[in-house]
Amino acid sequence: MRIDPLGQRGGRRGFGLGGIRWIILIGFAIYAAVSWMGSAKKDPYTGETAHYGATADEEVQLGAQAFSEVLGDAQAQNALLPADAQVSQQIRGIAQRLIERVPDVTQALAEQNGTEAPQDYRNFQWDVAVIQSDDANAFCLPGGKMAVYTGLIPVAQNQDAMAVVMGHEIAHALLRHGSQRMAQQKLVQMGQLATGVALGGMDPGQQRAIMGALGAGAQYGLILPYGRNHESQADQVGLMLAAAACFNPREAIPLWQRMGQLGGGQRQPEFASTHPDPENRMAHLQQLMPQAEAFYQKYCTTGAAR
Repeated sequence: MRIDPLGQRGGRRGFGLGGIRWIILIGFAIYAAVSWMGSAKKDPYTGETAHYGATADEEVQLGAQAFSEVLGDAQAQNALLPADAQVSQQIRGIAQRLIERVPDVTQALAEQNGTEAPQDYRNFQWDVAVIQSDDANAFCLPGGKMAVYTGLIPVAQNQDAMAVVMGHEIAHALLRHGSQRMAQQKLVQMGQLATGVALGGMDPGQQRAIMGALGAGAQYGLILPYGRNHESQADQVGLMLAAAACFNPREAIPLWQRMGQLGGGQRQPEFASTHPDPENRMAHLQQLMPQAEAFYQKYCTTGAAR
């Protein structure tokens, strides 16, 4: 006969510590599922289901704070180009043309996907800085703050290709990819926390092995594919934005060919990278070209072009 700590006799068993851990794990799973599904909305730019971890206003604030830090670092290194420098004026001119077409492209894509056009971009605090650097890079933070590094200029080679890159970066902000990544990270963190509770009492070495395997699973099964999808979405929306702003969308193909050759063409396989394989990316852009050319014809034919 078993006597339990509460003085109860007989063979009736309580949940025990292991059972409690499983209840906690299941509770975490239910909470995560409800939280994830509760944040789901149809993305008006792509028609896909998206999940958001912050409000649009919060994104603008976070973007402004991050941009201030970037500018501070650039100024400290004497790398921030003056606004009246020729290259700054050229980059700002491209940005202005793209920004002016944001309402048109937003409306057109929302109608195409059967949704109401979002108005989040109206609260964006648009700005663009040019930073002296060998990096072939550019970014647009949530809320519309942009930076272009001078190392990108020789790779772009012309304003059409530069507009494709900048349109891509602006698209990340319009699509609210920063907020979507926050939602994804929250989901991963909840899963890790729940797993940590469930593994309590296990040998520390076994815990580390299991948590490591789960981390790798999240990386390759959720995080990396999620990032690649974001890049493909930004390619699509950014290409439409560049075309509507009367830049030649066909410059996207040679641009990404040149980008793929950076660093001697060495890169991780696509499954281990947040960016699509260059060949896959160019094939996707080629598929999008008829739609981009339709945008160009609509906004840039005689009487429509500026």
